[in-house]
Parts: sequence; structure tokens; C-alpha cells
Amino acid sequence: MKDPNRMSAAEVRASVALASIFALRMLGLFLILPVFAVHARGIPGGGNAVLVGLALGIYGLTQGLLQIPMGAASDRYGRKQVIVAGLAVFALGSFIAAAAVDVWWVIVGRALQGAGAISAAVTAFIADSTRDEHRTKAMALVGASIGLTFALSLVAAPVLYAAVGMGGLFAMTGALALAGIAVVLWLVPAAPARIEHGEAAHWREVLFDRQLLRLNAGIGTLHAVQMAMFVVVPVQLVELGQPLPQHWKIYLPVVLASFALAMPPIVMAERRGRLRLLLLAAGALMVIVQLGLRWLAPTVTALALWLLAFFAAFNVLEASFPSLTSRLAPVSARGLALGIYNTTQSIGLAVGATVGGWLAQHVGRGSVFLFAAAAMAGWVALAAGMREVPARAPRRAVAVADSAR
Repeated sequence: MKDPNRMSAAEVRASVALASIFALRMLGLFLILPVFAVHARGIPGGGNAVLVGLALGIYGLTQGLLQIPMGAASDRYGRKQVIVAGLAVFALGSFIAAAAVDVWWVIVGRALQGAGAISAAVTAFIADSTRDEHRTKAMALVGASIGLTFALSLVAAPVLYAAVGMGGLFAMTGALALAGIAVVLWLVPAAPARIEHGEAAHWREVLFDRQLLRLNAGIGTLHAVQMAMFVVVPVQLVELGQPLPQHWKIYLPVVLASFALAMPPIVMAERRGRLRLLLLAAGALMVIVQLGLRWLAPTVTALALWLLAFFAAFNVLEASFPSLTSRLAPVSARGLALGIYNTTQSIGLAVGATVGGWLAQHVGRGSVFLFAAAAMAGWVALAAGMREVPARAPRRAVAVADSAR
């Protein structure tokens, strides 16, 4: 008899394959970030800091604008079709950027990369492919793949840039996107479509649902805090005697250890129906971390320990938010709900980076951590009114395959 507490082979296969799509796509993006600003100085228009910033940031803008329509399209036309189309657009943008002769063409390429906004469709596909009681673990796998690729990119980017140049890196991102298409077509199993009762949910029902609003506010706040933090954390490390090329030696072990710390409480909370309590505890830990970074990080070791606590709490929230969003949203509008969710995530990234930079410049670095602590405390207060999600939601009947939509 199969253990109901274990993921089935189909769930594992779908989760791993879909997480690998995230990883392939994000690796391509992360490889660009550590080296582009330096490379841009040698191309026409690259001496303009505003254009360089636009080249890096326009990806997030087009991604944020298109997450909702792409998520809604995946509800109507099928997950695989939308993911393949998004990866194809992303690959096209990558190859345009690889061939760019000035910063303007890089901007065009980056805008197209962002237009391949598949995050909502992929997370909805994971939700379609997993039972409620295992969904947070599947989402945690996605988070782990993204965190690992980020850490690896810090190590690999300078080496690859020296070997193949910026054009080669952009071309590699395009090749990774095409590899992602192959994974979708041949490795990702078709997700069962659920039998839906009644009429399809109206978009207002999804947008203004109080539970979903709390989760959307949570992911926006979480990523605003992360971006604000990392405006100043690298500077702190340098001032503590750690040169920039050595920072990966801190980030990589911290990120890997944080996943080991995050998974047991996630599994336990899922089994016992205590996800609300886990979210509140992780949010409270984030507040403590920000205050600790502000006043109790005098050494590299202390800073690394605070970062370990941060990423452990971050991983709990990063995995739980999309899982709960997919469970609380109407099945017929799951892609739309996750599109809204991913849009608020993008807004949080932009707000966090902007506010963090302004505070660091005009008030002082310590104020960035206080801003992050206050923002997270505000979300914890908001989340206190959440209803607990049952340990195991009723299983829905399986109808036709997703590929037959």
C-alpha cells in the first residue's frame, strides 16, 4: 500500500521537470547580472548609467505587465502551450541581445526576455500536477532550484564571461530556454485537469479575495525586503574584509544549508495543518533578522549566521505562498491568481530596490534594515487574520489530460 505522506512518482517527475525549467531560465538570467554593468562600458551607449539600468530592469517591467495575461491564457489554452510560447519569446530576446551592437538592442532583447512571462503558468502547472498535501514541497523544490542557480551563477559568471564574452552568455541563455522547451514537450507529464463545478470564477473574485490578498501582500513584501537588504549586505561584507569575488563562499553554503533547515518545518506544518502558524513564525524571524543585521552583525561569522536565518525563513515563505495561492484560488482561475501573485512579486522587487537604494543614499545603511523590519512586521500583523488551511484538502476528481484542453 502506498504511503499517502509520500509524493507519487508522477508528482515527483512533474515537480522536478518543472523546477528544472525555472532553473534553466533563471540560470541564464543570473549569469548576466554580475558582469553586465562592467561589460556595458565597452559598447555604444553603455556609458549612460540610466540606459544600463534600463537594460537590466526592463526585464522585470515586461514580466510584471504580462504575468496576469499569460497566467489567464494558461487557464484557457493549457499550461504547456503557454510555457512553450513564453520560452520561445525568451529565447528570441536572448539571441537578439547576443547579437546587440549597442545598449539599445540589449534593451530590446531584455524586454523580450521579460515578455516570456511563464512563472504563473509553471507554478499553476505544478499545482495541477500535485495533491494539496504535497504542493508546498513541490514549490520548495522550485525555490531550491532558483536559489542554487543564483549561488552557482555568482561562481560561474566571471569565468564564462572571460571565456565566451557577453554575446556568448546571452546566446547561452537562449540555448537554455530552448532546452526548457524540450523538457516541457518530452519530460513534463500531462497534468490532469480537474472537474470544475459551476461557472468559471470572475476576475474580481480572485483579485479581491481576502486570503489571496494577504498572500499577494506577503510575496511583495518578502521580495521588497530581499532587494532592500542586498543593496547594503554586499557593502557590509566588503567593509568586514571580504572582497566581492569571495562573497560566493558565504552565499553558497548559507543558501544550501537554509534549504535543509526550511524543509522539515514545511513538511510538519503541511501534515498537521499548521501552515498559518508557520508563516507567522517565519515572518517574525524575518523581523528579528533585520534587527540583528542592523545592530548585531559585527563580524563576517555573525553576518553569515543572520543570512542563514534569513534564507531559512525566506525559503519557508517562498515555498508556502504559491502553494497556498494555488489551493485557495478557484481551480478555473488558478493561472490568473498566480499571475496576480507573480505581478505583486515583481512590484515588490522594484519597490525594495528603489526604496533600499534611496534610504542607503540619503539616510544611511542602517535605515534599510529598519525599513525591512517594519515592512515585514506590517505583513505579520496583516497575516494574523488569515484562516488556517486544513491539513488535507479534499481531492478533486481527475478528468481529461491538460494536453486535451
